[in-house]
Amino acid sequence: MTARASRRTTTFLLACLLALGACTGEGGDPPENATDSGAPLVIASGRDVTGKGGIRERLIKEWNARPGNTHQARLVELPGSADQQRSQLLGALQSGSARYDVVNLDVTWVPEFAEAKLVQELDAGLVDDDVIDSVARTARWDDKTYSVPFNTDVGLLYYRRDHLERAGVQNKNTRLDENTTWNQVRDLIRTVEQADLPGVAAGWTTQLAPYEGLTVNGIEAFASVLEDGLTDERGRYTATVGALEDGLEELRARTESSYLLPDATGSDEAASLTAFIDGRTTFLRHWPYAYRTLHQSLTPDRLGVAPLPGKAVLGGQNLAVTTSATGKRAEAARDLIRFLTDPQSERCLLDAGFAATRESAYTEDKVSCRLPAASATSPSAESADRMPRADGRPLYARTTLLTALKGEAVARPRTPHYGAFTQTFTTHLSRLFGDSPPDPKQLAGDLDRALRDALPEPSS
Repeated sequence: MTARASRRTTTFLLACLLALGACTGEGGDPPENATDSGAPLVIASGRDVTGKGGIRERLIKEWNARPGNTHQARLVELPGSADQQRSQLLGALQSGSARYDVVNLDVTWVPEFAEAKLVQELDAGLVDDDVIDSVARTARWDDKTYSVPFNTDVGLLYYRRDHLERAGVQNKNTRLDENTTWNQVRDLIRTVEQADLPGVAAGWTTQLAPYEGLTVNGIEAFASVLEDGLTDERGRYTATVGALEDGLEELRARTESSYLLPDATGSDEAASLTAFIDGRTTFLRHWPYAYRTLHQSLTPDRLGVAPLPGKAVLGGQNLAVTTSATGKRAEAARDLIRFLTDPQSERCLLDAGFAATRESAYTEDKVSCRLPAASATSPSAESADRMPRADGRPLYARTTLLTALKGEAVARPRTPHYGAFTQTFTTHLSRLFGDSPPDPKQLAGDLDRALRDALPEPSS
């Protein structure tokens, strides 16, 4: 057995264990007659960050209620982390054990699933000019459209306005914007530190545990100082040792112990959010969904948000039709995706706390959510909606979130080998935070050799 075949077998076996029922027909799998023309379309997706009974499920219910609809739909949420969900989907679709019609893919998975012929090529018109340019590019691979952006994501900088005011920062400087630099953030951190505010342990926190959060933070640091990325448009490794050394130096500067909460090196999204809410840090790098969560605990006069200084990583999920969906089912699956990603649905997602993929959802008053206002703005009964709003939209949506998406948002390497890339990248970056961090030049050389093994080299 070749090494590549061995890896595929291992991935499939892991997927069987993680999905529990995915390889046995139990649990949340579609029924055996799912290939029948009248059986419900099944959408496989990760967790909805708007909570149980969230906005995605409500949109699907709206689809099901449409008069004359011959194909109902139901949502299957996959358990586990993003890496575990990817393994589940790969194993299930490769084996044919789970009959999913539509899959909600992390944007970094699209090339892999397209290259493996697990998802179908779609009409390019499904991603029209209303979709934000940086987001639209995530839908394609090899100059073909394989997915449609459902919700997007981008790194943002949240900050405690109350900390800055208590530290004596002039009011005009307590509102950061797209022109704020990391040097200015460091100056503000030093000001707060000199004020010695009770409970404030460090300047900022982020997600540096050895998982995708570390990859994201690393890419943001690298992209902010490198003119070219780590890979070309085909996912082939193109960086140099010198470029890697520059990127590592920028990441090191951002994570100096004098600025960073020590817990950050073991933190994920939830842990960093908690530390910020508790007032242990003044700044936090996080995703747009945190805007809604943070306002459950912090009033608008205590909380600010701005585009992340430098480059910010683009995230999000895209909808794709699986190759196992054929005939009328495939046609219905495309219609469902068209419905879930139209301007009205994108406005619903924005109002609920997601980052919408269409510019019209942010800017056009005539684009409104088709759901009742209460369903759109407070999709989960788990907590009251306390987000500040303007015309129903989150207050920051047009001025901050859209600015970030249209400004310095960058994609992670687009490659069918993304799993190998991110594992290699996090393994080496995490060495920066060990007891004896290596010399940057040595680490850059080690990372260069590892990435050349993990990713194909460019052809001459």
